[in-house]
Amino acid sequence: MTTFTDPYASSQETTEGRVYSVTGGDWDSLVTEIGATKEERVVLNMGPQHPSTHGVLRLVLELDGETITETRCGIGYLHTGIEKNTEYRNWTQGVTFVTRMDYLSPMFNETTYCLGVEKLLGITNDVTERATVIRVMMMEFNRISSHMVALGTGALELGALSPMIFAFREREKVLDVFEMVSGLRMNMAYVRPGGVAQDLPDGALSKIRQTVKELRHNFKDNEKLLVGNSIWIKRTQGIGYLDLAGCTTLGITGPVLRSTGLAWDLRKAQPYCGYENYQFDIPTTDSCDVYGRFLIRMQELEQSLRIIEQCVAKLEKLEGEPVMVADKKIAWPSQLSVGADGMGNSLNHIREIMGESMEALIHHFKLVTEGFRVPVGQVYTAIESPRGELGVHLVSDGGTRPYRVHFRDPSFNNLQATAAMCEGGQIADVIAAVASIDPVMGGVDR
Repeated sequence: MTTFTDPYASSQETTEGRVYSVTGGDWDSLVTEIGATKEERVVLNMGPQHPSTHGVLRLVLELDGETITETRCGIGYLHTGIEKNTEYRNWTQGVTFVTRMDYLSPMFNETTYCLGVEKLLGITNDVTERATVIRVMMMEFNRISSHMVALGTGALELGALSPMIFAFREREKVLDVFEMVSGLRMNMAYVRPGGVAQDLPDGALSKIRQTVKELRHNFKDNEKLLVGNSIWIKRTQGIGYLDLAGCTTLGITGPVLRSTGLAWDLRKAQPYCGYENYQFDIPTTDSCDVYGRFLIRMQELEQSLRIIEQCVAKLEKLEGEPVMVADKKIAWPSQLSVGADGMGNSLNHIREIMGESMEALIHHFKLVTEGFRVPVGQVYTAIESPRGELGVHLVSDGGTRPYRVHFRDPSFNNLQATAAMCEGGQIADVIAAVASIDPVMGGVDR
């Protein structure tokens, strides 16, 4: 290591030439040092504090002028240990942990986990139709809210302010629905093994219908701003190129894969939660670039609205049906409802277990404190999240707690594409490429 008089810059001699690490300093002296040899390269840290990387992703860029010659991702700044923590909680409590991984799509985390638990329990077909339809509806609302963040922040990072305002305006409408149904805007722990925590409150369907109508109308604002916009196209068309061969080699799924022209979506390819009974399309493009991924997300918004409308029609016919399996050894927490003080247990249920049935009280106590037992086995279940294939591998040793929980999060796999998308491009295009991947670091650092 050779130390210069400039305290902010240093260089290192390698077999490939002199490499400079630049952290600041006087520009004139910096230019002089870099120009000392024709083989120099500049190593630049983009993040983890850079706004476009959300404070928890570090990109190490090796530059030849403005051109990127090598890109490396540095992760681990947000590690939570969620997968390990679930080993010390019962199967139902695990929902509260997994919902916090990819914090922009909590409904998907909860659903894939619960589908896995239900498969181990052998009760997949016992989950009521009403509970399944509610799951689908909430997931599609969540897909919209997640895409709103992806589209809004992606535009903002390239200098477009208005799309961000419009996107978050619509996201608020979705979060209002989440709060109405579950009591929380994010990390709801609403989907539980055996069904959902509680039924829809009174007047929910009319509110949802009105929300869908408003969303469909307001989505046109961003469409008018960006689709076909010459400045937006110049910043996104041909940028972050990754073809089908690259996607399949790296295990990339979601909008990045569908931008290569392959209509791969687990809702169609490997249906779950009754998705085979819904009418919707899988948007694709063949541009393999940032602009194509943007168009796909815009088009998926309308497809999600179509599915939600079908869910509302189904729920009207299923009015009064239970939203949890009948087996009270699994259905925890039991008989939740909206009370005068917000969310809580049904007063009638509390009166029964506290004053009328000692056996019910004992059973409820054991179910809440100890949890139900899951037969020995292991299972993998996968669903289509806003970012691609979200899968969970569950292992049970026959106890009341998971032996192992491991998630295949699409953000983790999709980040592998960063180097392929960025190398050979310009520094300014890195932001567009990463934004088109739409990584959520809570899903990467589990």
